[in-house]
Amino acid sequence: MKEYGGFEHNLQSLRVVDVLEERYAAFEGLNLCFETREGILKHCSKEHAQQLGEVGARFIKGLRPSLEAQLANLADEIAYNNHDVDDGLRSGLLTLEQLASVRLFAQHLDEVRAAYPGLAERRVIHETVRRMINALVTDLIQQTERNIRKFAPESVEDVRSTQSLAAFSPEMQELNSELKSFLRTKLYRHYQVMRMTAKASRIIKELFQAFLEDPRLLPPQFNMATGSKQARAVADYIAGMTDRYAIREHRRLFAVGDI
Repeated sequence: MKEYGGFEHNLQSLRVVDVLEERYAAFEGLNLCFETREGILKHCSKEHAQQLGEVGARFIKGLRPSLEAQLANLADEIAYNNHDVDDGLRSGLLTLEQLASVRLFAQHLDEVRAAYPGLAERRVIHETVRRMINALVTDLIQQTERNIRKFAPESVEDVRSTQSLAAFSPEMQELNSELKSFLRTKLYRHYQVMRMTAKASRIIKELFQAFLEDPRLLPPQFNMATGSKQARAVADYIAGMTDRYAIREHRRLFAVGDI
């Protein structure tokens, strides 16, 4: 989409609730309140923020989102990091020995092994991940409470103009950053993951090119005008696909015998 205005996944999420969801007679989208829409837009380039009016203003002015959005952002981070740990171990891409080099994981792994000697490895993993999540959530609550007491915001404007109030303690932030760095190096850049990433990239590029060159291949609701509008419609269609659906669409278009 580089030649047609670019693509940002958070902007696409906002586009889904503002434009693409068609449920009501009087308006497009879901008519969500400002705070919810702002929370969905976690990241945004300044160039695109300038086109979004009030909901993009904080990216231009360097302000923080609502406290609820700050919390949702960190809750999301806790969830996907620990989910990836579990996924990595379950798939065999990571081992307990590798993760034992990560302080946050090692601390809770040692506690579980000491408390439950002889516990099956699968349950060891579940219990360790459970304790990691609890430690992160507890620290987030406690540090956020400390920040609120320290800065004593009295209005939404105070929340926006202060540093992020929802936060980990400096010690937990360091441990969490170490975990993220480990996952980036050992899991996200694992050669098997990189193979799947390369395959996914090819599938998306080939779908995009095929649909853009011949819009008749698209479902009617995505076959629109020409140029950038058509490209955006193609992007909407592909962005709404699950992995399996994208693979099936690719087979339908390029595999001989499939329709």
